[in-house]
Amino acid sequence: MPEAFGDAAETTLATYGDAAQPRVGFFTDTTLCIGCKACEVACKQWNEIPTDGLEFTGNSYDNTSQLGGDTWRHVAFIEQMDHSPQAQLVQFDSTDRWLMESDVCKHCTSAACLDVCPTGALFRTEFGTVVVQDDVCNGCGYCVPACPFGVIDARQEGGHVGKCTLCYDRLKTGEEPACAKACPTESIQFGDLDELRERAAERLEAVRPNFTSAQLYGADDADGVGGFGAFFLLLDKPEVYGMPPDPIVTTRDLPHMWRRAGIAALTLAAIVAVTALGPEA
Repeated sequence: MPEAFGDAAETTLATYGDAAQPRVGFFTDTTLCIGCKACEVACKQWNEIPTDGLEFTGNSYDNTSQLGGDTWRHVAFIEQMDHSPQAQLVQFDSTDRWLMESDVCKHCTSAACLDVCPTGALFRTEFGTVVVQDDVCNGCGYCVPACPFGVIDARQEGGHVGKCTLCYDRLKTGEEPACAKACPTESIQFGDLDELRERAAERLEAVRPNFTSAQLYGADDADGVGGFGAFFLLLDKPEVYGMPPDPIVTTRDLPHMWRRAGIAALTLAAIVAVTALGPEA
């Protein structure tokens, strides 16, 4: 049965009791990202993920293209250039810019991947994050279409799925995730989720005078997934970065659907019973 919408903290407390920890996460400030990909490298090195992204995509400096089973951090490069004939007369216009953003699993408050997993391979940790257990995953792939962000996917090897664990093994020893530790500009910030949201709100106010389209993405508990455990400060609309503008947890209507299915089944059983008794009933 899915977690009640927006109750990650309550679920963690009920599961772990006194061992439950304050919910942690990522705040990714894209205004500070320089596209160095140190986070991608650190993630792969620490988690021993196979090398990928060696193909030339032709999409700026983006060679990994998207998140996947073996790409748990993805640095996106969005070129916003004016290619009109008039603009070509000038080498570089002041309105031209690159938007760079290190994408990652959102560790949703209401996580559809966790809801649909039939084996319990996906679970919510004592830190409020969502992790895949490789040795429990049977590779069924139900979680892949359930994710509204296209984050989780099959691994190249092992027959199971993969995604960011927020370095669960490091959290248990009091260390910060590898990507955040490697980020040279502190674009990726790790810590207590409530504190990160306060920090992000202050940062948004600071950059708004220069970036009028700046916005926080995933910091609102009232959104379609109950807020992200890894949220972002963006300089443009989410869809510009390849992310859904209004994500909704795909399992939101499951309880309602099960109730309707139950009612339909009881109605059918009653009809069959009446029919079997025949006119004599």
